[in-house]
Amino acid sequence: MDGIHDLGGKRGFGPVQIDDCLPDNRAGFSEPWEAKVFAILRALPEAGALQNSDQFRHAVERIVPSAYLTHGYYGRWLGGLETLLAEAGVVSIAQIDERSGNTESAAQPKAVPVRVPASTRRSGPQSDVVQSPRFALGQTIRTLRHASAGHTRLPSYARGCCGVVTALHDAWALPDTNAMGLGEQPCHLYTVTFASTELWGPLAEPNMSLNLDLFEPYLTACEPGADHE
Repeated sequence: MDGIHDLGGKRGFGPVQIDDCLPDNRAGFSEPWEAKVFAILRALPEAGALQNSDQFRHAVERIVPSAYLTHGYYGRWLGGLETLLAEAGVVSIAQIDERSGNTESAAQPKAVPVRVPASTRRSGPQSDVVQSPRFALGQTIRTLRHASAGHTRLPSYARGCCGVVTALHDAWALPDTNAMGLGEQPCHLYTVTFASTELWGPLAEPNMSLNLDLFEPYLTACEPGADHE
C-alpha cells in the first residue's frame, strides 16, 4: 500500500532521527500506556480481531496519515488495533472516542471490512511449495514498477530498480495476499542487493549498497540497463 507509512522512501522529511529506547537506557516502555497497547495487541487474536502480522501491518498503514507521523511507535499500534477491533465488531469508533475523549480517532475502519481467515500453518518457511525458485544466486533482477493496491513489502523507493540476488530463503507466506484474506500463497523469498546510486541516483552516498528481502512476485529477470514495464 502506498502512503505516508513508506517513510524510508519519501523525500522532504529530512534525515531519520535515531533515538535511544529510553533516556536512562532501560529496556521496556517509556510510558505505562505503551505497555497497555502491547497487551491489548496480544489479546486481539482471542477476540477474533487479528489473524496474522500482515493484517496488523496493513491496519497500521491505514490510520490517519497525520497520526502516523505524530503519534509515535506505539501510538501507531494503537490506531491500528483500534481499526481492527472496530472492523471485528468488538468495539465501535464512537465507544473508543467516548472513552478517550477524542473525537478524531486515528483509526479508519472500513465499512465493509476484509475478513481474514485464521492461518492453518505454523509460522516460518513453507516446505510444501512445489515450484523451484525462478532466480539464482548472482542473477540480476529488476523489481516491478507497481505494487499491489493493498499491503506490500516492496518499498516505493526500490521499484523499477536493478539488483543482484545474494541469498535465497525458501518460501514464505506472501504478505500482499495474507493481509487481505486471500490466503498465504507461499512463494520464494530472496535477499536482493542494490547499489545506492541505483536506488537514489548520483547524489546517493557512494560505495554503499542496500539489502532488501523481496518476494518472488516482486521480481523479474533482466540485464542491467534493460527497461521493464
